[in-house]
Amino acid sequence: MKAVRARDGAVAVVDLDEPPGSGELLTIASASICSSDLMYIRFGLQQVIGHELAGVREDGTGVIVEAIMSCMECELCRTGRYNLCDTHRQRALGATADGGMAEQFRAPAERLVPIPAGLDLRDASLVEPASVAWHAVRLAGTGPATRVAVVGAGALGLMAVAGARAQGAPEVAVEARHPHQAEAAERLGATLGPVGLYEVVVEAAGTPSGLARAIELVAPGGIVVCIGVQLGKVEVDWGTLFHREARLLPSMGYCAHETGREMADAAAMLAADPEIARTLITHRFPLEDAAEAFRVAADREAGALRVVVQP
Repeated sequence: MKAVRARDGAVAVVDLDEPPGSGELLTIASASICSSDLMYIRFGLQQVIGHELAGVREDGTGVIVEAIMSCMECELCRTGRYNLCDTHRQRALGATADGGMAEQFRAPAERLVPIPAGLDLRDASLVEPASVAWHAVRLAGTGPATRVAVVGAGALGLMAVAGARAQGAPEVAVEARHPHQAEAAERLGATLGPVGLYEVVVEAAGTPSGLARAIELVAPGGIVVCIGVQLGKVEVDWGTLFHREARLLPSMGYCAHETGREMADAAAMLAADPEIARTLITHRFPLEDAAEAFRVAADREAGALRVVVQP
């Protein structure tokens, strides 16, 4: 069985005796490449890569994999906040445990979410990162009374645009660095270039300058919600936050809430609006071309937003 493993600062297609993971057997239909995957490769990790996964059960049912593999036994997990369980860092797919960019993968049944009607299985790996963005904008209280700005127009930032609009934001503005990102943002209904201050600002760049810009844009009493990964200590313009009584809110993964799971919410959004997947998935490669897929995903000049590998 073939899989994609991180190796020596790159990836290689390897043969495995058994599917990675544990639990129910899935035939993987789509696995997309995240910036976290690229980071794991740079760090020299050696796992089978891949946590944005969609596949088919043995009965033919299409599912998405919730990649947060928490204990499901502690109080946080029992109340739906499994994204905050300490154990999931010990089971991070592609980092501390083998991921699922492979012909087959095993995942616990409780970590599988059905694919709704209207969402193509080949696009469904996009649900996992869309859930990350959905969680952030929901956590920040996005709704009809909130203007939203997004700093950073990579795939997560663009999915935050889609999530904010789906949650009722009347205006979503984006700061994009590259022309292909700006074009995608406009296709998803955003305006280019924030003007004024915003009740919700999504920091999706994952850079110190992105965080500084997000704080500049937050309105009095507003929220800066961070989905960009910041490694180590960061400097914060405390004076601006202080005088505006604005909040700085890290956003971690996705979880469940009173009426369901955020992954199901994100899947429903993608099913209702196929233009989101058409805009964000810019490249597709077969599994045997994984090395080229990762090269394209890492090349900012290639125009890639989300690159999908199809076993």
